[in-house]
Amino acid sequence: MFGREFIWVTVGILALIFLAAFEALAVTTVMPTISAALDGESLYAVAFSGPLAVGVVGMVAAGNWSDRSGPVPVVLTAVVLFIVGLLIAGTAATMPALIVGRLVHGLGGGALSVSLYVVVARVYPQRMHPAIFGAFAGAWVVPSLIGPFIAGLVAEFASWRWVFLGVVVLVLAAVAMLRPGLARIAAAERERPVTAREPWRISRTVWSLGAAAAVLCASVAPQLPGVLLWLGTGTAFVLAGVALRPLLPAGTLSGRRGLPVVMTIRGLVSGAFLSTEVYLPALLTGEYSLSPALAGLALTCAGITWALASWLQGRYATALSDRSSMWLGSALLLVAIAASAATSALTLSPLVAIVGWAVAGAGMGTLVPRQSGRVLRLSPPAQQGFNSSALLIADSIGAALALAATAVVFVAVAPLGNSATYTASFTFSALLAVGGLLLARRVGADTPAEDPANTPPSA
Repeated sequence: MFGREFIWVTVGILALIFLAAFEALAVTTVMPTISAALDGESLYAVAFSGPLAVGVVGMVAAGNWSDRSGPVPVVLTAVVLFIVGLLIAGTAATMPALIVGRLVHGLGGGALSVSLYVVVARVYPQRMHPAIFGAFAGAWVVPSLIGPFIAGLVAEFASWRWVFLGVVVLVLAAVAMLRPGLARIAAAERERPVTAREPWRISRTVWSLGAAAAVLCASVAPQLPGVLLWLGTGTAFVLAGVALRPLLPAGTLSGRRGLPVVMTIRGLVSGAFLSTEVYLPALLTGEYSLSPALAGLALTCAGITWALASWLQGRYATALSDRSSMWLGSALLLVAIAASAATSALTLSPLVAIVGWAVAGAGMGTLVPRQSGRVLRLSPPAQQGFNSSALLIADSIGAALALAATAVVFVAVAPLGNSATYTASFTFSALLAVGGLLLARRVGADTPAEDPANTPPSA
């Protein structure tokens, strides 16, 4: 993939993934600084759940658009949205303005993730796909190692704004490297007959818009007074469930055995992981007065162990079944979240939470790759695209809804003080990990023939 024919496309794709990973980890590190500077603590969770929610719209629309017109216009549109979102966020004078930028950035990021997969399918021969997707995973490792620390230093010695603005030029450079590959794809696309193009699937985009709107409503519900908070949150969660049904395999919301429960577990563990990770730097900087750079150390440790666990489970895949991997991963995540909760509740050393979060990374690295592999293995060719998209949607919406719920927890427990709010939030996240742990037994056998899970979409 680094030969003369592919090198610039490979470098361009990996650079875009690297920058997206850096941005995600960097923003998590500096968001406590941003919310304090913009007096936006009440919208802290929305700054994370919002981009995840609208990212689903980008994923669904980009998949359909790529199948119909090829990935070139999708990549270019996604990059424009990505950059515009960074510029808005980097120049924001208020927290609502920053969230608008994050929403635009999230929409572009969701579309970019799907369209780059299509670029790989169009540019590289199939025998090279394992190598390039392995490089995708590797592109997350370096940002995990240096991203949080660098972002902390930038926020501490320059300005948090450069965490957004500094990435813009690099994104443009990465797209420039992609030009030869995109031109090749565009030429081939012009020769593709109209009858071979996928029709527009407007209904799925509409449902994704409904799911995103419901998640955003749940995220802002904590701003409502009294009983309206609970009524608004409950209504938003119900509407999100209704909108998600056509976007996921039938039985996902109920944790049905086989393929659906893999999606369910993905949503639960993603929610547990991210709803803890976004508040951990706030705990370390706010309650323990650590610098943003030191608080980012927890995210760095998790990135290292995630990569290491992913490598180990790939190398020794036969040592654990899919079911055991998902059980073990959920268990490790639960232990890590418990360490964070104990740190806030008992005022333990911050090292307890930092080391504990390294265990969380190991848990995610143990189960996430096995989930992706299982979904492809249990999906017939006609459903591989739908099921792969569904797994990403479960990941994003699960995390977004968990963040919305933790915001409600913060509001409900706020009168008891900061320590109690962090403890209550981490306890809620731990319950999500318990859900993944209990559902792991429903994953079923590793052999598809013994585990009929090829359920058609519910729509």
